[in-house]
Amino acid sequence: MPRGYVEIIQVRPRRLASTVEVEAWDLRSDADHRRSSVRAVTLFQHEHLSVLETLLGRPIEFRQTRRNLAVRGFNLEVARGAVLEVGETRLLFTGRCHPCARMEETLGRGGFTAMLGHGGWTASVVQTGVIRRGDVVQLHAATGV
Repeated sequence: MPRGYVEIIQVRPRRLASTVEVEAWDLRSDADHRRSSVRAVTLFQHEHLSVLETLLGRPIEFRQTRRNLAVRGFNLEVARGAVLEVGETRLLFTGRCHPCARMEETLGRGGFTAMLGHGGWTASVVQTGVIRRGDVVQLHAATGV
């Protein structure tokens, strides 16, 4: 079974706030809100950072994407519609994380366009728990994908 790992974790303390990088994210503390949202967690393919840099013609940092998890070494595209194990949690992929106008603010001119097709994915929380930097990322065995 293919496996990757969590490279970076970042959260926003409140809506529209700048992201803060953390070593661990306890989804149990925000369980009710997180479970009810199809965009509870946003995931980003870490390898796509270099694609964005090429498209924009300048270096960027993960924090500028405003996504929660940067995953390395696992093709997130294969998890569409499946349950993903990330640390102690189980996340159900709910769709693509389309860019918003904030990408022009955080990535600069052309940021919105660069993120089209490279914006990451959204997920709802099936099982709460803690996600730590370095945690394994893989398809949940019961998914059958």
